Amino acid sequence: MLLPKIGFSIGDVNGVGLEVILKSFKNSNLTSRFIPVIYASSKLINFYKKSLSIEEQTVHIVKGGEHLRQSKINVIQCWEEEVTIAFGQVNAEGGKYAGLSLKQAVEDLRQQKIDALITAPIHKNSMNLAGFSFPGHTEFLEHQFQDLQSLMLMVSDTLRIGVVTGHIALHDVASKITTEKIVEKTRIFIQSLKMDFGIERPTVAILGLNPHAGDMGLFGDEESKVIIPAIKELKESGNLVMGPYPADGFFGSGQFKKFDGILAMYHDQGLIPFKTLAFGGGVNFTAGLPVIRTSPDHGTAFDIAGKNEADPSSIRQATYLALDILKNRTEYNTLQSNKLKSRKGKYEQGEDEILEDEES
Repeated sequence: MLLPKIGFSIGDVNGVGLEVILKSFKNSNLTSRFIPVIYASSKLINFYKKSLSIEEQTVHIVKGGEHLRQSKINVIQCWEEEVTIAFGQVNAEGGKYAGLSLKQAVEDLRQQKIDALITAPIHKNSMNLAGFSFPGHTEFLEHQFQDLQSLMLMVSDTLRIGVVTGHIALHDVASKITTEKIVEKTRIFIQSLKMDFGIERPTVAILGLNPHAGDMGLFGDEESKVIIPAIKELKESGNLVMGPYPADGFFGSGQFKKFDGILAMYHDQGLIPFKTLAFGGGVNFTAGLPVIRTSPDHGTAFDIAGKNEADPSSIRQATYLALDILKNRTEYNTLQSNKLKSRKGKYEQGEDEILEDEES
């Protein structure tokens, strides 16, 4: 049986990324479900194995993705030199090696040497010090895949929340929200719910921007001028989209449970309720790309880095989600291909009937 190959970029070496990756394989059967591929170096892996007292874990060091082994933790050697670890510190060293790991992993993802990628947390300041010019993973991935538009999607067992605007300052949010952008992000969301989550007719709730969703213009007019026209356009295209809902009452009343997906207007509007309800078991998924990328819902956790206290639950959930999406996409693409063949067959049959009529 050919197992899927799942890659792991290690994130900031001064954080908990590699700790939670290695811990996720301890006392689990994950290696029986897929071939893990960690983008790091043998020296760094050995350092972490010793510090975590998991030296019994067997790893297989490889130069490239052609000689991966099943039932082993494969490590792609991205660099040879020693790395100076400064747990809990923001520095260029942390950003440099996070970047090397990420770039090699994404290149292998693009070349289909791996089937999905799980990205451990990076620290944006460390990445910036190392010359990484993107606000986060999502923007980097969009750039790597021809500037395709994507959607940052937070996923748990009971919630799927996307955001119209991502890593931008709060004072810029209102000017960046347009009817066109809401429509585009919602369409990416709906397609992902169908293709990646197997929901045939997804329902999506769209949140307002202002308190009480503007309260009929009393607290702002973005709802009437921007958001409601977007919802109207989406409905006219046959989508099951509703709103705009005031965010506080929507989550406080439990109304969110009635929808397959929720689209928030800005980062904290979506991520605060998500992390309150699902922290530790949530996953960040980049919807809309031709590849699969997930990530744990926590950050670098510098406050506990190097203390062997990090919980691997979220990165394990990110791995399970990547496997589920890989399976769902395969089934979806097979179904779409069969539908196309069926339509083509009916069309050709109709052509034959026309030819027979002409000959007679």
